[in-house]
Amino acid sequence: MVIMCAAAAANARHMEGWLYLIRSNRFGLQYSRRRYFVLTDHVLKSFKHVPVDDDDEVPVGSAPIDTCLRVTDNGREIIHQKVLFIFTLYNTANHHDRLKLGAEGSEEAAKWIRSLQVAASKEKPNPTTNFVPCSKRRWPPISICAPSRSSYKKSSADWTVSSSVQAEGMRSDVIAPSPWKIFGCQNGLRLFREAKDWDSCGSHWDDQAIMAVGVVNGTSENIFRTLMSLGSTRSEWDFCYFHGSVIEHIDGHTDIILKQLYSDWLPWGMRRRDLLLRRYWRREDDGTYVILYHSVFHKKCPPQKGYTRASLKSGGYAIKPIKQGKQSQVKHMLSIDWKFWKTYLRPASARSITIRMLERVAALREMFNSKAGNLSGDFSYGELVTDIGLTQSMRDDESEIPDQEVLSPSQENRVSENEYLKQPSEPASLMGLHDASDEFFDVPEPVDYELENEWSTDSQTQLISRNASQPKKTNAAALVQRLHELAVQKKGYTDLQESVWEGSNTCVYGATLHNDAVCSTPCSWTIADPSTFLIRGETYLKDEIKIKAQSTLMQMIGADWLRSDKREDDLGGRPGGIVQKAALRGGTDFFFIVNIQVPGSNTYNLALYYALKTPLENHPLLHRFVNGDDAFRNSRFKLIPYISKGSWIVKQSVGKKACLVGQALEMNYFRGKNYLELGIDVGSSTVARGVVSLVLGYLNNLVIEMAFVIQGNTPDELPECLVGTCRLNHLDVSKSVPLEK
Repeated sequence: MVIMCAAAAANARHMEGWLYLIRSNRFGLQYSRRRYFVLTDHVLKSFKHVPVDDDDEVPVGSAPIDTCLRVTDNGREIIHQKVLFIFTLYNTANHHDRLKLGAEGSEEAAKWIRSLQVAASKEKPNPTTNFVPCSKRRWPPISICAPSRSSYKKSSADWTVSSSVQAEGMRSDVIAPSPWKIFGCQNGLRLFREAKDWDSCGSHWDDQAIMAVGVVNGTSENIFRTLMSLGSTRSEWDFCYFHGSVIEHIDGHTDIILKQLYSDWLPWGMRRRDLLLRRYWRREDDGTYVILYHSVFHKKCPPQKGYTRASLKSGGYAIKPIKQGKQSQVKHMLSIDWKFWKTYLRPASARSITIRMLERVAALREMFNSKAGNLSGDFSYGELVTDIGLTQSMRDDESEIPDQEVLSPSQENRVSENEYLKQPSEPASLMGLHDASDEFFDVPEPVDYELENEWSTDSQTQLISRNASQPKKTNAAALVQRLHELAVQKKGYTDLQESVWEGSNTCVYGATLHNDAVCSTPCSWTIADPSTFLIRGETYLKDEIKIKAQSTLMQMIGADWLRSDKREDDLGGRPGGIVQKAALRGGTDFFFIVNIQVPGSNTYNLALYYALKTPLENHPLLHRFVNGDDAFRNSRFKLIPYISKGSWIVKQSVGKKACLVGQALEMNYFRGKNYLELGIDVGSSTVARGVVSLVLGYLNNLVIEMAFVIQGNTPDELPECLVGTCRLNHLDVSKSVPLEK
């Protein structure tokens, strides 16, 4: 059994361990190489063997790590019958330059992602001096040398206990009441129901979500593996479950699954139920795993004979590590319509059945107790695929980063032959870590566990998407590409009805969304209360204490809710908008625009406009941010989200923690004479796409609040101050303003 390990020193910049280097050959088929990677002193090196103290082995390849590096989490993929957790490194200065790596464990992948981000953030240019933007900087040459004796001393530190995670990432940054009220305790589980503002008399109890909370003696990763499995091992704890399969694999974080339930635990005479669900998962910075479900329709999986299809309005798990990671708090939430044909049976029966299903957490707890928490060798990611729904070929992670030029086979070969023969004057890159000379000699390693009817064979190999502008392919490559195009299916599930455009409106940028001070009108905006949000206090660097925000630097003056067939950038520079009108009047106000770009069948733009009435120079940190380079901006701009009204599944999905947006999503900055616009490309991350896809399904029932802040990292930058806030009331995609093509 091949064990992938990693050892992290106290210095987060040092990291080493076995990873899989994932590439595509000239035919577009994926293959992997097992390499030992070492990250130290802003350099990532790869070896074919573990380097030892007295070994003079030269690394197979190396690449520098600087502020131009971005790391994206691609979720789970199957490569040669191994479930790997994939992450991609790429250079924002050169989108041709990227590296795809895989780890066997989600915790290991998270540790590598964190270490690479920390290493990249250490080399920040000083924005107050003459800086060189990433887009114009050439990376320094990297000389391949023998490893030093001190570079590879192993550490016994247990990095799975989230020792490198900042405390800020573990706490909520929003002051809000709990959405849950306890109503009982059963089988060692606390039972809660979703609290509603209109529920003081207990009405509509049957429409509310119910949650069970228990403590399990196991790591969050092992529990996550167990809950994600649809194989035979699930029968050891899930007494409701009969059979399951993956209908469509959408990306590394999202898939469509079918669950068929036993009838033994249901009331007498009740027909068997099944559930067709969209499943989404992610890992938080503090090691918490979130798995969310909701029912969908899928053309490849109509209702099954002998089953009644129940409707899961929302459901899922939250697995939070406690007691230094040795135990986990498991929350299991359900809001489900069991589809009773007799309406008078619904309220009492539905509640009892739902509570019975939540008791699976107690069964999970007892199974882990019986195994003494040692389950790492007993669980695989066994997942079944039905014959009726061929899984969609797993998409390559090109959607994670901007499009790149695709090389022809002959060009790719020349690159592979010359990548280790670079002259010292040439800048080194991530391509130096690729190892393509033996691309057709990859013998699959023996699997250390039996896959239980894993994802379909089609999912085990991937093909690179090709642009129409690419160089001419060989006949073999063209054939493979054609076969791939025939195999890829269109999206087969539906969870949000496509909205009908309501005619074309005249667009005045900055004024297309209605302002309602009391936020009572649907599809409107107002300013959120700053005291709802927590920011770093004056002594934060010493005690990590956050304080209530008292005010904002800027005043919100407008908002846009637009839709188009493409991403809309630089709204502040467009004629006729409030920014350009102010410039024509000779106004002295400075504008700060946050343009959130949401992909889909249509691209939606939510643009928020803020105005600064005082000179920009009076606010040093904001001045540095406006005039700094992209790397500095990416390392400082934070968004604090809060769903103040809406379904708990959306609240759980969005969270209430501050996020450095530039480290998670692709951002584009547009600097005008009197404005700075921040374009946030939500489509640049599979994690963000999954969250937004869920939010769009509930959008017109949500009240969304947001705050923006420039992070303070030094004593002279503290306490922080909010740039601005907003409150969005029941947005409706059908009321977005279409832009003329």
